[in-house]
Amino acid sequence: MLRRLRELTNSWVMLSETEGFVRLPGERILYTSPPRTTLSLQTSNTYPAALPLSISSSAGCAYLTNQRIVYLPASPTPELQSFSAPILNLHDTHVSAPFFGPNVWTAALQPVTGGGIPPTHPIVELKMVFKEGGAFDFHQHFERVKERLLQAMDVAREAGHGDASTGANLAGVNLATVHLEQLPAYEEANRSPTSQPGVTPAHYQSFARQDHQAGTGSDDSRKSPLPSEEPAAGEERFEPPMEPPPGYEEAQAQGVGDELERLLRGSR
Repeated sequence: MLRRLRELTNSWVMLSETEGFVRLPGERILYTSPPRTTLSLQTSNTYPAALPLSISSSAGCAYLTNQRIVYLPASPTPELQSFSAPILNLHDTHVSAPFFGPNVWTAALQPVTGGGIPPTHPIVELKMVFKEGGAFDFHQHFERVKERLLQAMDVAREAGHGDASTGANLAGVNLATVHLEQLPAYEEANRSPTSQPGVTPAHYQSFARQDHQAGTGSDDSRKSPLPSEEPAAGEERFEPPMEPPPGYEEAQAQGVGDELERLLRGSR
């Protein structure tokens, strides 16, 4: 059973009793918050001719898809039965981590035309309090999806499929081709064998032993030939002299006498 909500915060969310809400064409859920997440919508600055806007829910579930965020309160009220906003209509998103209390995700919401928020509020402050954790995970997924959607819009605009005047409109963008998964970490191409997945130091030692055996095998063909000791044709064999050179003994005796005389002079 499907029903379309037409209350104050009508954001054209089609609800389903079995799946929570109906997905848009090409939409898939990327993150689901814990069930005790709160949501509040309020105007930061009240214009003279506009009534202040303040809508909140004390518990509910927030969904992040590849196109929008959806919030379904645990106890719907006449003012807030559902909420959704396109990802590219959320600006200045950040997480606040107070010393006491849960983390808060804040964004400046640019309401869509006909979404249920009066046009006198061009910007609405959106806050979600993650009482059971998950604010930083939600923010990390949100920023990655938003970055990829902006890149896809730039590519479509350069290809002539988009219109710059449409702002955050995803018309002309094929959402099925937008890569939203986390990119793998960079790895150097010339890594050592021990740094490769599945290669342990034992494998590396085994590789070293195989290389050693391959280079020092018993096969005579693997040994490099030693230089031949036989002289080449036409060359004379060199033989070292067997006797000392002439005057060698006299020079040795003269050196010993000079050293002895020097020692005798030093001892006086």
